[in-house]
Amino acid sequence: MYSPTHRIVFRWWKISLRSEYRTTKPGEVRETHEDFLENSHLQGKVDFLERLSDNLLLSIMSYLDLEDICRLSQTSRKFAKLCVCDQLWEQIVHSTCDTITPDMRALAEDIGWKAMFFTNKLQLQRQLRKRKQKSESHKPAPADQP
Repeated sequence: MYSPTHRIVFRWWKISLRSEYRTTKPGEVRETHEDFLENSHLQGKVDFLERLSDNLLLSIMSYLDLEDICRLSQTSRKFAKLCVCDQLWEQIVHSTCDTITPDMRALAEDIGWKAMFFTNKLQLQRQLRKRKQKSESHKPAPADQP
């Protein structure tokens, strides 16, 4: 049911490589539903960013700061889903780590790339060591040779 207290909220971000825009906060306009219906300028806004493919959006998002990813996740269901997906966090881990070993990749596939990113290095080393010990204990013992 319609309520006069309903508000329409528009949010936008300035996407630029220029350093002066790095600290620019997202813009926002809040209008009552009635004002929205009377303002043809607001009704004409189209979110072209959400129309981009998920792969392209994930590539763009991988360059964002963590704070910006958090904010972006609050803008729509689509971005909330993309901001937690493993594909995004795998790209972020690859951009922040010098090397991804096969053991690290296997661990990330077990616990998730986002969890791996937020796990501190000591905990990661411990988990990798445990994983290696576990895999070695499951290997069959070599047969005795004459």
